[in-house]
Amino acid sequence: MDEISFDDFLRVNMRVGTIISAKPNEKARKPAYVLTIDFGPEYGIRTTSAQITEAHVLEDLPGCQVLAVMNFPPKRVAGVKSEVLTLATLEENGRAVLITPSQAVPNGTRLL
Repeated sequence: MDEISFDDFLRVNMRVGTIISAKPNEKARKPAYVLTIDFGPEYGIRTTSAQITEAHVLEDLPGCQVLAVMNFPPKRVAGVKSEVLTLATLEENGRAVLITPSQAVPNGTRLL
């Protein structure tokens, strides 16, 4: 694995946001949800498509805080303008599990 410097790490803008809505992404080839996430007044509301259907129940997602990379360019994913990359772990069986803070923090809080 290539090493990076601490300055490289700091260039990745990872923030906490609260999911305000979730719905199935009907156009996705692999099952996915469209997430609308509130990152607070500085970063606003962003949308993404996430393949997390095996580990997460749709109705349980609103209100959950998640971590996301904010400074990737927007990308069109299965008809959705994906504005952030929601962070998850990938289990050996392929399930993607969202990374969440252990305690509630203000939306927009930076990961360090």
